[in-house]
Amino acid sequence: EPKTKAAFGSVGRRIPYRILHVINQDGESLGNMHRAEALKLMDQHDLKLVLLRENAEPPVYRLMTGQQIHEEQLRRAEKKKASPKPGTYIKELSFSSAIAKNDLETKTKQIAQWIEKKYHVKVTIRQAK
Repeated sequence: EPKTKAAFGSVGRRIPYRILHVINQDGESLGNMHRAEALKLMDQHDLKLVLLRENAEPPVYRLMTGQQIHEEQLRRAEKKKASPKPGTYIKELSFSSAIAKNDLETKTKQIAQWIEKKYHVKVTIRQAK
């Protein structure tokens, strides 16, 4: 099982590939180059190399500043937070608009418990006859 990258960040000098496709900090392609050239470029401009696409041939790396890396990490965290997680449960509750006060309080407590357990709650209210 290949290890998946845990976080988006600088790879430092640990680059397992000889030939890389490098993109500069402005998003422009610098083409394919040897690992040593990419490291030299990284040192000259005081930037960090970040792996973007490992599956491409050759792998795509981008030169980024620390600030750019931080912003991208925040963007990815927000995106991950927004996407529904596998195994997320949706609890559904429906009741009539003529529900008795004590029944409404009981169902309200139940909804609060589900929300604490991080369930998604869907409430349906039917109109009384």
